[in-house]
Amino acid sequence: MADQTAKQLPSPAVELGAGSPFHPRLGDLASDLAKAGRIGVVVALPSETSTSYHLRPPGGGPEWSARSDGTTLRPVPVPITHVSPSKRDVIYDHRAQQAALPVTVHHEDGGTSESLLILTPAQVQLYLFQFEQLIERRENARKVER
Repeated sequence: MADQTAKQLPSPAVELGAGSPFHPRLGDLASDLAKAGRIGVVVALPSETSTSYHLRPPGGGPEWSARSDGTTLRPVPVPITHVSPSKRDVIYDHRAQQAALPVTVHHEDGGTSESLLILTPAQVQLYLFQFEQLIERRENARKVER
């Protein structure tokens, strides 16, 4: 179980139309809150002839309509394939007693984003021990190869 780092207050009840509207383009994936978060591909945009977004399940199936103001639609995040350390210095905040390791998040569509891996002192020590084991295993494997 993950350590709790900050208390979270329960969020107040949010009505369906609350929040920033999402205005997807043709072909975008969108989650429709009015349909219990159902995901669909946008196949038609609101226009003079259509007063709503039209979505269809990604694998095909019956279309449905979503409000033209986009308030019930949310973007579908692109899945992450892996995370790698960035070539930047690690930061230690002695007041928060946390280390921050800059990382690059790699997405399925080829895009990347920057983030931080936050570590407690105990986690830093644990990973130090594990990395020492990895280095030793690598050195032993090199000796066997020779």
